This record gives sequence, C-alpha cells and structure tokens, in this order.
Amino acid sequence: MNSFRIAQRAQRIEPFYVMEVAKAAREIDRQSAAGADPMIYLNIGEPDFTAADLVREAAEKALRDGLTQYTQSLGLPALRERISDWYLRRFGVEVPASRIVVTAGASAALQLACLALIEAGDEILMPDPCYPCNRHFVSSAEGRAVLLPTTAAERFSLSLQSVSRAWGRNTRGILLASPSNPTGTSIEPLELRRLIEFVQARGGICLIDEIYLGLSYDAHFGQSALALPDALGQSVISINSFSKYFSMTGWRLGWLVLPQELVPVVERLAQNLFICPSAVAQHAALACFEPESLAQFEYRREQFKARRDYFLPALERIGLKVPVRPDGAFYAYADASAAISRLGLPGPRADGTGGSWDLAFELIRRARVVVTPGRDFGQADPHRYLRFSTASSMGQLEEAISRLGRLLG
Repeated sequence: MNSFRIAQRAQRIEPFYVMEVAKAAREIDRQSAAGADPMIYLNIGEPDFTAADLVREAAEKALRDGLTQYTQSLGLPALRERISDWYLRRFGVEVPASRIVVTAGASAALQLACLALIEAGDEILMPDPCYPCNRHFVSSAEGRAVLLPTTAAERFSLSLQSVSRAWGRNTRGILLASPSNPTGTSIEPLELRRLIEFVQARGGICLIDEIYLGLSYDAHFGQSALALPDALGQSVISINSFSKYFSMTGWRLGWLVLPQELVPVVERLAQNLFICPSAVAQHAALACFEPESLAQFEYRREQFKARRDYFLPALERIGLKVPVRPDGAFYAYADASAAISRLGLPGPRADGTGGSWDLAFELIRRARVVVTPGRDFGQADPHRYLRFSTASSMGQLEEAISRLGRLLG
C-alpha cells in the first residue's frame, strides 16, 4: 500500500466546514424516523432560482449547434463585450472589454489573480470574518492570509486604521469582499477609497471580491470599486461571477477585471491551468444581458430583499441578534450567544467545537434547520456566530423561523 507524502500546501487547507455540516445534516436526515419533518437547509449560499429562461434556451441552442469546443483563454470576445456594457449601464463605469478575463467561476479568477501576484511569504491582509476559501487561495499561492479582527462598528470590514497598523515588510496587499460573505455588509465607500489610496501608495495590490455586487439593496453601497475616481478604480483587481446575481452556480463561470498590463500575465496562466472556461456556459451567459433576462434578475433581487426584510426582524424576535443589517447578498450573521446559553451548551473548545458549532448541530437535530457555524469564517469570536442563508424561498424561511422559535422562544 502506498504511503503518500502530502504537500504542505494541501495540509494547510482546512475543511470547508459549511460542506462538512451539510454532509452531517444529510446523514442525520437519512437516519431519521419515517415521517420526520423535512430538513430545511439555510447553510449554503445558493439561490433557489436557477438560470434565466433565455440562458437555458441559449445553452440548448449551443449544444444543438455544436458550440462546445475550446474558446479563447480570455473568454468569448462577445461575452467580454457584454460584461463591459453591463458595467456601463448598471454602474456607470467604463470598463474596456480588453481588461475583462472570463474564468471558470470566481474561484478560478481568485486563483489566477493570486498566482499572478503573490510570492512565497507575501502577506495579504483580510477581514475577520471573511469567506474561508479566499484565504485558502492566498495560501495555495504560497502566501499568508493575515486576518484582522473587525467590529460591527466597522461593518465587519477592513478599516484604514487596522490596515495601516498591520502593514509590514512582507505585506503585499489586501483582499476584501463587498458585499461580504458571511455578513452581507459592504464597505463604507469613503473608507474603501482611503484604503485603496493607502495600499496604492505603498505599491500594494487591492483584490476585491464583488460577486454579490449585483445583489445590493442600498444605492449608497451598491457601486463597484472600479468606479472610484482619480484612476484608483483602474488599479483595483475585481473578481465577479455569474453564480449569485445571475443564478448560474453550477455553470462555473466568472470573470476578472484587471489593470491592462496584467491581462497577458493572467492569460498565460489561464492557458496552462484551465485552457478556457466552459464553452457552453459562455454561450449561454450571453443571454444574461438580454432585457428580458435582466428584468428577471431584478425581480429576483427584489425577492431576495423581501426575504431579508422578513427574516432579520424574525431572527431578532427569537433572540438571534444581527449586529449589522446586511445591505447586499443573502446572509444574516447572527450573534447566537443568548441561544447557546438558553440551551445550556458548552463554550468554545480548543478543537473548534462548542459554542455555535454545537448549537448548529442542536438546530439540525431538534429543529431540523441547517445553518453554518462561525467556525468557517475566521478566528475572532467565531463561536458566537451563526450564518443563515436567506436564499431559500419565503415559505422555507417562515417555516424555519417557526421551528427555531419553538426551540429557542
């Protein structure tokens, strides 16, 4: 039997706990007695809507027409043009198609950006809490993610004060998300500008995950960092995706907006690592920008907003306080301290269990509601928090609140 020596980079990658919890929930459900209430999954950030009608029709046509062969590594020129036009019409910012690289999901976009810009030992400053996979992309490029604790007063975002205090000899730049997963909060625009000015003055890089930008509910926050004035936006590396606003999660299609000089660098990497994104997904995504599709996405955005507006006060009523009202995405990051105490659960343990981890499993077993414990998202009090996804239907959310209320009320 082979004894494999596992690479250090692989050993540094922690489990994606949202997936681990989902696996455990499915096993608990499988072993449940007949007639048990169906499990409600509020743990994974996936819209309950699927691809728009015209997108599915375009995919079928691409298959019928045999449009299944390799595309250019940078993506279909027509798709890059459509994305460019969307930035102009939606956000009022001119982003030349030549700066847009279509990728195999936002994950590939982040991997390409990190491999292009991060050397071994480089440090990337990130907010705590944050989406766990982002820090692992840094680690896989032999960099080091440095998590800076944030507060509700800072909207759980990096601040100029925290970044300037943490900036050191090995700091390469910052990686942030706006709106954020797990909190659904965006960075205050003035603070974002100050951050980018600070980083740019030190020759650093600014990577901004904007995959939830299309799902913004507040015009004050719902603007791309690419629109920042005085050429600041042109230095930003923006990561985006067809998964969330466009409801194409399993199609694995995203994009990067890069400074022009980085495009050929990323192209070389993409040619070798991915060849190209899915041809069928790209041809289908062209239909995302048809007026009928865009109207469908905007209707869905309003549905997500209505779900947020119902779910947040409902959580508050049963003692799960949300410290900052999310202005985008479809998450509620709730302080579960009162619920942990009410159920008599233990505090955090050295192995990462206890606190909200144990609470999550109590909710699975006793309320049959699956949520994500804060353990996934950082090191600053993760045992206090639960992340709820409000991407499920209103009926599912109402039933979840009813069950949680019976347990915690």
